[in-house]
Amino acid sequence: MEFLKLLTETPGVPGREERVRAVVQNEIADLFDHTHVDAMGNLVCVRKPSKVVTGEKPQRVMIAAHMDQIGFYVRHIDDKGFIRVHNAGGFDTRNLAANTVLIQGRKDIHGVLNPGGKPIHIATEDERRKIFAVSDFVVDTGLPAKKVREIVRIGDPVTLVKPFSQIGDFVCGQAMDNRAAVWAAVRAVQRVKKSRYEIAVVFTVQEEVGLRGAGPATFGLEPDIAIALDTTLACDTPGIPDDQAVTRAGEGAGIKIMDGASISDRGLVDQFVDIARREKINFQLEVLPLGGTDAGAMQRSRSGMKTITLSIPTRYIHTVTEMTHKGDLHAVRDLLAAWLSA
Repeated sequence: MEFLKLLTETPGVPGREERVRAVVQNEIADLFDHTHVDAMGNLVCVRKPSKVVTGEKPQRVMIAAHMDQIGFYVRHIDDKGFIRVHNAGGFDTRNLAANTVLIQGRKDIHGVLNPGGKPIHIATEDERRKIFAVSDFVVDTGLPAKKVREIVRIGDPVTLVKPFSQIGDFVCGQAMDNRAAVWAAVRAVQRVKKSRYEIAVVFTVQEEVGLRGAGPATFGLEPDIAIALDTTLACDTPGIPDDQAVTRAGEGAGIKIMDGASISDRGLVDQFVDIARREKINFQLEVLPLGGTDAGAMQRSRSGMKTITLSIPTRYIHTVTEMTHKGDLHAVRDLLAAWLSA
């Protein structure tokens, strides 16, 4: 889990994934035949097929796992040194107060994130009930304005800070979405000894702000089959009706039927289900009402292609306490490796 720990603790908001990309590049040395970074910042890694059937052109499979995490950019520094931010990705602001943040300025500095306004001790009843918007939050670095402006400028990225931990049967961190899938992609390919496919793994950028990196990468690669790896909602916690449980933690890899951005190819769904049953890998079929993955962008590239998403069930998505069951993490890894090796 050291690789996953490093991934989740490395900052990488949409458009500033370079630190995460460096972590991945270090881990995948010698795993692929060639790699390159495209104009958008996607890390494109290709491995040639090792089981070539005479007279058949090997199919190219593209596997996408996005590197970015939801975060912020600095948009204003006031005369007292307090920093206002603009979000890059979707937040539930109920979970934002009283967090530590990292600002990647001329040097890295920490601050605390809280909404502006009165403490509860002197607030009115109406003020206590207010639901805050991102624009209400300020970052306090504990430094005077002059010092803040020497280090921080408009457009610097800001991420929430939470150490990686292992809690019971789960791993927990502030960027399991989507570093868990980055981990699964690397570990799956490491398990593939021989494959009839040309495997192209793309660690994509800017997924959280509109699936932006996957589209150009897919256009350039022209794959025959596209597979997105991502987290999904594990809705097995109190307060969620059973009929709204998208997936449940500990019940295996999610094989996505559809979400708000794509519908998986039925033939690929059946292939993954058959392999999961044959290899005795736990799985669950998934329908996600809203949201999407890189599959949405891949599916629409050029003249279209067969596409599917494999999902890692994760509790408390888009918070600093995202929790993934280790068994589900391993199930996604094993299922992808088995399909690539079939």
